[in-house]
Amino acid sequence: MTGAAGRSFGEEGGLLTYGRYLRVPELLSQQVQLAKPPVHDEMLFIIVHQTYELWFKELLHELTAVRDAMFAATGPPDRRDRPTWLARQLLHRVHIIERLLVSQIDVLETMTPQDFGEFRSSLAPASGFQSVQFRELEFLSGLKDPGFVRRFRGLTDDDRSRLTARLAEPTLWDAFVDLLASRGLPAGGDKEILAALASVARDRPHHDDLWQLAEDLLTHDELAALWRARHVQMVERQIGTKSGTGGSTGAPYLHSRVPLRYYPLLWELRDSL
Repeated sequence: MTGAAGRSFGEEGGLLTYGRYLRVPELLSQQVQLAKPPVHDEMLFIIVHQTYELWFKELLHELTAVRDAMFAATGPPDRRDRPTWLARQLLHRVHIIERLLVSQIDVLETMTPQDFGEFRSSLAPASGFQSVQFRELEFLSGLKDPGFVRRFRGLTDDDRSRLTARLAEPTLWDAFVDLLASRGLPAGGDKEILAALASVARDRPHHDDLWQLAEDLLTHDELAALWRARHVQMVERQIGTKSGTGGSTGAPYLHSRVPLRYYPLLWELRDSL
């Protein structure tokens, strides 16, 4: 439509506002402090962690699309739905978000241990260990742990359904291995996959897109490890070696997870290059 009567954007339209589109009133009503009497830094704690969950949602959105783009690129060249550049483009977005998540810990560390201690008891038995979206990210990336679903009794039916679905569906690594096989490279087991990766690395003129994609997956793995390491440092700075509010051992448990890797074969490849 043309003319003033048909305008539906800007102040003239009045059909949709910034606040209604983003549901700002609903969003800003979710920061409910529990400590009594109120504690100043509890608001910071809530907002930082709610922001994490929003970014986790975006990462799941992007990484699911990355996996699907890799699967779509496995057909013959003339019948591929999407080339590998789409997966790489989205992974680059993922990397930027992950770096933001690491730097966001700096904001949380403006809170002193004394400040945190004023409201920490109000959190129990809630814990970051219970973040379903974070577990979904690990499962989707390739680090599946069926035991988590069995161990965590606080899951809602929806949470359990989401995690069970992630355990059953292909991972990013599954999609990448399928892509190797579609290019005629051996991909039957770890030994064959490692040989295929070495072939890709040594024949960049023919396999550069696969090499670049492998490097992007490795960066995703590296940044996830960096977040885990930075997170445990923050926990030690805040509570030392005290137990977590959810009943875990706290920092010792988090330390045990720092060495985890999504794609160990991509790291092992370095030994033969």
